[in-house]
Amino acid sequence: MSVLKNLFKQTVIYGLATVIPRMMSFVLLPLYTDLLPTQEYGKVSIIFAWIVVFNVILAYGMETAFFRFYHDDKTKSSVKGTSAISIAVSSLIFLGLALYLKSYLAALMNIDVKYITFVIWILVLDALVIIPFSILRAKGKSMTYSVLKIVNVAVNLGLNVFFLVLLKDLVNPSKEVFWNSIWFSGAEISYIFISNLIASLLTLLMLIPVYFKIKFRVNFSLLKKMLRFGFPVMVAGLAYAVNETFDRILLDYLLPPETAESQIGEYSACYKLALFITLFATAFRLGIEPFFFSHSKEKNSKETYAVITKYFVLIGLGILLSVIVFVDVLKELFISDESYWEAMTVVPYILLANLCLGIYFNLSVWYKITDRTKYGAYFSVVGALVTLALNFWLIPIIGYKGSAIATLSAYGTMMILSWYFGKKHYPIPYNLKKLGVFTVLALGFSALSFLLFRGNLVIGVLLIAVFFGALYVSERKELKQFLK
Repeated sequence: MSVLKNLFKQTVIYGLATVIPRMMSFVLLPLYTDLLPTQEYGKVSIIFAWIVVFNVILAYGMETAFFRFYHDDKTKSSVKGTSAISIAVSSLIFLGLALYLKSYLAALMNIDVKYITFVIWILVLDALVIIPFSILRAKGKSMTYSVLKIVNVAVNLGLNVFFLVLLKDLVNPSKEVFWNSIWFSGAEISYIFISNLIASLLTLLMLIPVYFKIKFRVNFSLLKKMLRFGFPVMVAGLAYAVNETFDRILLDYLLPPETAESQIGEYSACYKLALFITLFATAFRLGIEPFFFSHSKEKNSKETYAVITKYFVLIGLGILLSVIVFVDVLKELFISDESYWEAMTVVPYILLANLCLGIYFNLSVWYKITDRTKYGAYFSVVGALVTLALNFWLIPIIGYKGSAIATLSAYGTMMILSWYFGKKHYPIPYNLKKLGVFTVLALGFSALSFLLFRGNLVIGVLLIAVFFGALYVSERKELKQFLK
């Protein structure tokens, strides 16, 4: 139980690096939807979708490979130097090629060329902080990691508010003031990416001290092993990017040109209401990934993994139900412009999809600690194929609702595949009966709230109370032991 307490503490601290920044960035949702028409917000969403794809390519699995080899006492120094040089060299090569080919990239991605330069520099700066952040996590400096992440998003948020809201009031056409030189009417989208660029640059500057402590030597034998280990992770990451964001790109290509960007804006805004499950799953994963590797040789590791997964699922189900009950409150709080509300029907699908993804990450322990990362690539590729097939089939028929169904189908498929093959290669004693009962209970209550009693908070809160009451009765002995 002490092991679980330590994991819980790490998850809470890493949660600071995930939940607080994401909650601060959540302020950007009402800011963007208030200032930008659905069409303009759709353009922003498409660009960020491409950023996610290229982030994976520029990381090429090196972060996960770092953790895999770092815990070998003999290779710590070599792992830091080799991975840092590898990322730096590949990033600089990308920078040169991308700037040279930016017009071609703009045409390929259907993005205005004036935004491409911002995107390229953001991608490179974000790639250069991968290894320093990994070093902080590996050394257990979770608080430093969290503070830097929070500063990054706080700066991004502050600059967005400054450029989009405050700057125009500082402009004075009748006088020669500095603010006149940086104010351009209709440049809202550019300001969004300039804010991101400055925040990324500041983060890299704050991590320079970590770079100074790295011994920059390349161990080519180790590099080959890391690349071999990381390649399936990159493939899995690309497949994840397809599952997570490529639907915006496909919507742009498959919907009628005159309505595509508007519908993407609506879909992307409502998609963010599923953020609460994503916050929980991401914070949990950040805390648990180093834990999986460092405790893989413990005597009762499998039983520990089973307990961890059980509580992840149970808490995740409670969050899903709570968001469904309060979904209209959240809608009015974060998306005040009613023109975006057309896409509210996708929220339950995306919530459940992200819960399935979180469960998949927990189940993935078996192939990571047994060096079978190729299975992660296989599962993610299958998920990506499901995503692509269903998007191509359903978008022309039911629009963005088809994308939501595709996302749920993809993550659900990946979750089931990981459990099935994990049972063969590294059996973990999950309590499937209990998890099944609470899953049916949470999904049943969610359906009742969303379809029959939507907006009725009295009944909704009662359903939440019944769920958590049943959860407490079921788990009270373990909870009391944990709290002691």
